[in-house]
Amino acid sequence: MAHTRQYRQSTSMRRALRREAPSTIGLLVDSQDFAAMRHYRSFTFDDHTVYLQQVEGLLKTHAAQGMHTTVALFDPEDYAEFCAESHLDPDSGASRTRFTAELAAGGATVAYTGQPIDTLVPLLVSRAVRRATWEYATMLLAGLGDCVDCGQDIGRAAFDRASHLLSRLLTTAGPGTHHMVCSTPTENEQLLAVLHTECGPTGPARLDSTEGAEFATVLAVGVAQEARGGVVLRTSGPDTPDRVHGWRLIRGSLVPLTEGEVFSAYCTDADTGEPVAPESGVEYRAGFDIGADEPETHH
Repeated sequence: MAHTRQYRQSTSMRRALRREAPSTIGLLVDSQDFAAMRHYRSFTFDDHTVYLQQVEGLLKTHAAQGMHTTVALFDPEDYAEFCAESHLDPDSGASRTRFTAELAAGGATVAYTGQPIDTLVPLLVSRAVRRATWEYATMLLAGLGDCVDCGQDIGRAAFDRASHLLSRLLTTAGPGTHHMVCSTPTENEQLLAVLHTECGPTGPARLDSTEGAEFATVLAVGVAQEARGGVVLRTSGPDTPDRVHGWRLIRGSLVPLTEGEVFSAYCTDADTGEPVAPESGVEYRAGFDIGADEPETHH
């Protein structure tokens, strides 16, 4: 009898600990990645749709048990490189588990809060793209070195300047829900960063610190490389039309676009150059002076 009671207590304690142990699931988001993993005999799934359904079922089960689950983007190429560098057998569930744990520590992840799998997948992909953009932009800034004239770290100076521009933009934008996009061309690709903020009638804007750092880093690349980048701000508020403003990045400053330039930028297809019909209930306005000081030094 005592043995049975002790067993039940032990089982209950393990269940309680299980609820407090976070879980991570590495997700193969598309059919190509899924097909790549099917080359491993230990990967037993053979249908991507069924696989996604099973993952969603597992997520719901964890949530019902009070467990916190993080979903990470599982990339087969990164997995193969990880196994090679760590001298692990890639055709092993234990290796996949270890790789997933590494993703949880430093990769693109999304916390499961009950989202349908069709919502979770694009959110995870977007998070991965944002993280890759941030890492690439950070690498570009780190590779610029020091200024030959003053010895200042060019990347750090550009990030400080971009952070100042962002702060002034948020302060001057006023109350409302703000959606900002920064576009910075580089030699290899166009970098994009998106930032969502809310600002009440009083007090500073509320923003996600990670999104803010990503936005400032992409803007800093444009500042450092004197790229012809730009920023677009869309503000929404109760009982008012959305307002769209725009700026051009020139020599470390955000120069306001005219109303016509903002309209043209927003109503032109970026891929084809063809005109796009303006949105109903949206006002296209000139950029405004954000009151940012001119850069003290130019690199």
